[in-house]
Amino acid sequence: MDKEQIRISNHFRDSIETKKRAQADLVTMIQNAGDLMVNILLNEGKILSCGNGGSAADAQHFSAELLNRFEKERPGLPAVALTTDSSTLTAIANDYSFKQVFSKQVRAIGRSNDLLLAISTSGNSDNVIEAINAAHDRNISVIALTGKDGGAIAKILNQKDIEIRAPSERTARIQEVHLVVIHCLCDFIDTKLFGGD
Repeated sequence: MDKEQIRISNHFRDSIETKKRAQADLVTMIQNAGDLMVNILLNEGKILSCGNGGSAADAQHFSAELLNRFEKERPGLPAVALTTDSSTLTAIANDYSFKQVFSKQVRAIGRSNDLLLAISTSGNSDNVIEAINAAHDRNISVIALTGKDGGAIAKILNQKDIEIRAPSERTARIQEVHLVVIHCLCDFIDTKLFGGD
C-alpha cells in the first residue's frame, strides 16, 4: 500500500479499536439510557435532542429515527430535534445569544416527563450546557453523549442523568461511537416497545 492507502486503512483500524473499547465500556450505560427513554415514552413524554455541527446532525438523525421509523414498521414516537428550526435558532441567537438557542426551547416546550438527549463530543459546548441546566430547572432527565474527559457536562449531570462517554480524544472517533450508540438506543426502544428479536 502507498502512504495514502495506509492513512485510509488507519482510519478503519482506529475506528474499530475505539468501537471495541466502547463495546467493553458502554453496554450497561446504553441499556440504562434505553430503559430511561422507554419509560419516558411509555409515560407520554417526548425526547428533545440537541448538539452542534456533527452533533446537531446526530440529534436530527435520532429524532428522525423515532418520528419515522428505525428498522421495523411501527407508529411514530414523539421526538424533537432542537437544531432544526432556523427561524427560532437565529431569533434566539440574535435577540439573546447563541448560548441560549437550545435552553430557551427546552424552557418553552420541555415538561417534567420529557427527556433531553444532549450531544457534545468535547462535553464543553456552552449552548448544550445551558440546555442541560434548563432541563434540570424543569426536572427533565438528561442523557448526555460526550467524549474525551466528559468536559463540563460530566460535572453538571445529576444522579438521575446518564452520561455515555465515547472512549476517545478524537472528534471523528467520538462521533462514530455516538452514531452506534444512537442506533443501539433506537433498536432498544423498538424492541422494548414493539417486540421482536
